[in-house]
Amino acid sequence: MSNLKLYHFPLSAPSRGAFLALKSIGVSAEIIIIDLFKKEQLSESFIKINPQHCVPTLEDDGFVLWESRAIACYVAEKYGKDSLYPKDIKKRAIVNQRLIRAICYPILFGGVTEIQKHLMDELNTTLTFLDQFLEGLNFVAGDNLTIADTAILASISSILAVGWDISLFTNIQRWLKNCEVIPGYKENMEGAQRFGDAVKKNLKS
Repeated sequence: MSNLKLYHFPLSAPSRGAFLALKSIGVSAEIIIIDLFKKEQLSESFIKINPQHCVPTLEDDGFVLWESRAIACYVAEKYGKDSLYPKDIKKRAIVNQRLIRAICYPILFGGVTEIQKHLMDELNTTLTFLDQFLEGLNFVAGDNLTIADTAILASISSILAVGWDISLFTNIQRWLKNCEVIPGYKENMEGAQRFGDAVKKNLKS
């Protein structure tokens, strides 16, 4: 098997999405932490690997790829089982659609002290769509776990750690219980909690 390396920052939801995909596929990879708070992504050695200096970044025997969904698709295609990223064109199209709809959430950086209302409304609209997708299904693209679930779990766990109320979204709550079986679930939740703690420090009390 190839010598995979994942350059990863646990507080980043996209990075955790790639991490969860690797864990779910069961492929072994060296996890190299790139601390964005310490600007490690701007080091000369990392820029040589990824000129856009972003995480997650995957290195596979000299082949370098970044962007979490691209990484998940690549690893699932090369190393994974058919159920995680189906070969059937229609089933794969559904997975890709759900990947594209992975939750986007507000990230607060220096000086920002509140989440703007239009972002709150947009997020709740997205959650409504996700809740509808999950009606009658165990996972977001059907009854089997796919890389769409790993991507969306990483984002959902982050907004929950910030304190988002999902009490109205019963299908999402049920799906979250199903996601507890995903390899790497505990590590994801720990990273999400660290993200939530960092964000809440900037929010107005």
